[in-house]
Formats: sequence, structure tokens, C-alpha cells
Amino acid sequence: MAGPLTGVRVLEFAGSAPTAFVGTVLSGLGADVVRIDRAPGKAAGPDEPRRAENPLSRGRRSVALDLKSPEGVEQALSLVEHADILVEGFRPGVADRLGIGPEAAHARNPRLVYGRVSGWGQQGEWAGRAAHDLAVLALTGALDVDPATGDPVLPPTAYLSSFAGGANAHVQGLLAALHERERSGRGQVVDTALADGAALISTLIHQWREVPGNHTVTDAPHYSLYQAADGRHLAVAAIEPRLYQNLLEQLGLTDSGLPDRSDPAAWPALRELIAARFATRDRDHWVKLFDAVDAGVAPVLNAAEAAAHHQLAARGTFVAIGDSAVLQPAPPSRFDRTPAAAPGRAPLPGEHTEEVLAEWRG
Repeated sequence: MAGPLTGVRVLEFAGSAPTAFVGTVLSGLGADVVRIDRAPGKAAGPDEPRRAENPLSRGRRSVALDLKSPEGVEQALSLVEHADILVEGFRPGVADRLGIGPEAAHARNPRLVYGRVSGWGQQGEWAGRAAHDLAVLALTGALDVDPATGDPVLPPTAYLSSFAGGANAHVQGLLAALHERERSGRGQVVDTALADGAALISTLIHQWREVPGNHTVTDAPHYSLYQAADGRHLAVAAIEPRLYQNLLEQLGLTDSGLPDRSDPAAWPALRELIAARFATRDRDHWVKLFDAVDAGVAPVLNAAEAAAHHQLAARGTFVAIGDSAVLQPAPPSRFDRTPAAAPGRAPLPGEHTEEVLAEWRG
């Protein structure tokens, strides 16, 4: 192993693309990442490829455990005792029911950094729901309409390269170098290109394209945007069969006689049928209808609507900064032991010159 995180042990519980990506990033920084996979005979199937060249599986070792058995849970906790970081992407409550939640983990290793990655967070009415990218982007205001065209922004490529790919990747590198400095006592240059970060964060897209006969979900009628009667939009991310069935039921459609969604040649016809149904009522009608059922459907909201949505309000996703009434996105991670204060207002140029010079020169 080499890299600034050499010596850091990470326990990754397999099950979601985001946690797999975290494991890939940490492994690339030199951490020793061990993935807990399902025991033989309990694999999730072909939707979770484990090919040696899979970029979301690279750079780590795998341990197969049956977490539904007491023996498997005890084996997992014995690994927890020696880990620095644990990352899990289960839906809220699952890890606790399995016996590997924060309370059980910290009882075995109080120094453990326990990471939870979920779509909607641990609080709120939508906490247990499926959260695919399109629905999350729609609800948070990231797909708000383009003022020039009146159409939703899809895909948000600026976020992919500048923020998600570049800036976030640079933060990871800086934190890794900071950790390495504690060992070596020396700083170093951390060089991050937006292009490098965008390529890395596109890992899943490259994986899809490499599988013969595979089609990205972004081409599918069950993973798309639809316009309601009032011209506003809804995002449909009904990938799983259960979500798709709920979608059809709420739209008043049935599988009988519908084009087969597993056949890409049938997608244009299926898209027309779904679009025609959404076009019959205003967006808010569909919002009320789908708020009562998990169908992977979310409204495309603007910034004000996003801040007021009950799920994001429950999480405190948007906060008021300083004395301003304007809400801004809050820092995304919540720390149970050392919660951060709300961000302060932006300073005026030179506002703290004398204060900082006096303090730092001490």
C-alpha cells in the first residue's frame, strides 16, 4: 500500500453504489479497505457485478459474511474492533436491526469513525424510501428550470465537473494529506484537476458502458422527467420493480397491455403513455398522490420550494446564514458527537485584517 491514508483501516459494507464509490476513493488514497459482502448463496444477483475490472470494486479485499446470523454479526463486530472507519449505506434502521449500528460498533471500538451514506438521511418521512439520483436532484432544486428555455436542467454537468468531481475530490485529497502529516510531520502538494475528478465520479457510467447489451437508466422511460398539465415537471426514478409497479398504479396504468420496459425498443411507446398520464393533471396533484407511496417520483423544485419541502426541512438541509432570511444549503454531514455550528455570514473584504494579524502573530 502507498498513499497518505496508508495504515488506515476501512470497513465497507457492500450494498450501494455511493458506499462502493467511497471505498474506491479511500482505497485510492492508500487506505486498507475491506468490503463485507453477502455470504455465498446470499448474493444480490447480476445487478451487483463483482468483476475484477469493476471500478466500484477495485482496490479492496472482500470478506463474505451472513449478517442475518449471530455468527456473521459477531465476525463483523470483531473486524470493527480493528477498523478506523466504517462505511455503510443501508436504509435507516437496517444496520441497527442487524446489530452493527453505531451503538453496537462503538461499544466494541469507541475510536471508530462510523460513516452512514443514505439518500434522504436518517430523519424525515422519506428516510426509508428509495433515493435515486434523478429524484434527489429534482427535490433539492438542482434540476430547476433553465430561465432561457423554461426546461429543467438535465444533466447538471457543471456540478459533475466543478463541484462533485473537482472540489469534493480536492477536499478528500487535502484531508488525506492532513492525516499523513500526523505520521511524517511533513506537508505536501495536493494537485487535483477538475477533469480527473469528473472522470472518477463518472465511474458508474463507465461501468454501464462496458457491459455488452446494457443500457444506461438515463435512456429509460422509468428514469426520466415528465411535464405536468401546468408546465411544471416531475422526476421519475422507478428503477426497481416495486417502485415501477407503484408508479403504474398511481398513474392508473397496469402491466397488462403495456410496452415491455425491459425492451429498449419499446421505450418510446412506453414513454408516450406515461407522459400522457402526467400531462392530465397539475404537478401538485401528482406531488400529493406520490407523497403517500414510494414510487421513486419527486417534483422538480426551485430553491424556495426545496427549502420548504418536509423531507429537507426535517433534515435541516437548508439554513439561514447570519441575519439574512435567504436560505442556503447546509453542510451535508451530521456529526453526532461534535456537531458543527451553523455557517457564519460572508465577511466584507478586509473586515478582519487587524484581528487576524494580531491573533496569528500572537
